[in-house]
Amino acid sequence: MSTTSTTSTAGRRRTPGTGEVLAVIPARGGSKGVPGKNLARVGGVPLVVRAVRAARAAGRISAVAVSTDDPAIAAAATTAGALVVERPADLAGDTASSESAVLHAVEALYGGRTDDLDVVVLVQCTSPFLTAAELDAVVAAVADEGADTAFTAARFHGFVWRDADAATGVNHDAGGRQRRQDREPEWLETGAAYAMRAAGFGERRRRFFGRTVAVPTDAGRALEIDEPGDLDRARVLATVLDATTRPGPGEIDAVVLDFDGTQTDDRAWVAADGTERVAVHRGDGMGVAAMRRAGLPVLILSTEVNPVVAARAAKLGVECRHGIPEKGEELAAWLDERGLAASRVLYLGNDINDLPCFAQVGWPVAVASAHASVRAAARSVTTVPGGHGAVREIASWILGKDLS
Repeated sequence: MSTTSTTSTAGRRRTPGTGEVLAVIPARGGSKGVPGKNLARVGGVPLVVRAVRAARAAGRISAVAVSTDDPAIAAAATTAGALVVERPADLAGDTASSESAVLHAVEALYGGRTDDLDVVVLVQCTSPFLTAAELDAVVAAVADEGADTAFTAARFHGFVWRDADAATGVNHDAGGRQRRQDREPEWLETGAAYAMRAAGFGERRRRFFGRTVAVPTDAGRALEIDEPGDLDRARVLATVLDATTRPGPGEIDAVVLDFDGTQTDDRAWVAADGTERVAVHRGDGMGVAAMRRAGLPVLILSTEVNPVVAARAAKLGVECRHGIPEKGEELAAWLDERGLAASRVLYLGNDINDLPCFAQVGWPVAVASAHASVRAAARSVTTVPGGHGAVREIASWILGKDLS
């Protein structure tokens, strides 16, 4: 992995010039609280990719960079359209600060031309529900409203106590405190985004200095992932908070389908001679036919060695690769052979051997009857179980028309 040069066009909207706004996303590979945290999926999307997408969607941000020591994170960030800065080992340990990563990224990308920068934004990918509008708001507070530092904050009315064994009120008088509605609101730092005037940040080398402004954000979207339980909550919230959980017309270039448990209900009838028979849903065949007519490549990818898999693929007129022990490796090879962008591929699966494929594509989808860990890793879940028209359902999403 090497430092991306400033001549790269990835992650940048325009050539360097006065007034640029650089967003830096620190994303090291190590994490003790949640191992592999920055690549953990929420709503089917790795946390680092969610952060890159939010930053690239912000109208006030000129360039987006990910600072990392991890090749897998670097690959995900590049695919999502960010610049990548290789973080030195001495800035990637448990005690290294986010500020040190941002300062290093600025130096790596701009060298001695820091006068080109107006605002630097620290974006934390552990806040999965950060929006482009919130990023634009913290930038505006610095660039337009005279703040030196601005950060995302949620209105907070809670009563804070210190020392559980001898509890003492921190932001209230326990002996005669006001009603909540009579108190001035306080502001809770969400940890999602910080905008700093570039010159001041370079001089002070910390995120807070000078005039600091708290930019109000939606408290319902404020969540920092520091522990496994936080990740579980984020995955539940994603089904409600994410703007879109289903691909629409024009968003998918290819579809890959698991077989058992996805196109079947995961049952098999075994004859005395050992041969197996399974049941499929005729509506799924109609869905595949509709996708083929639309020009979408469809692949059936299965670990199952039963010849019924190949027979079903032949009947549907689609490519089939079955008896595959490592589905993730086979999918990567197929994508490479066809020159497909993984971010525009949908994979439909149901069991844990589908997770390596989920990790590669932009649209991992689970059938309603999928294993719990697969549903948690999915970006979307069908309303029907495998073998009951799930393929037909995803075809209706992709094509934008009712196939019922």
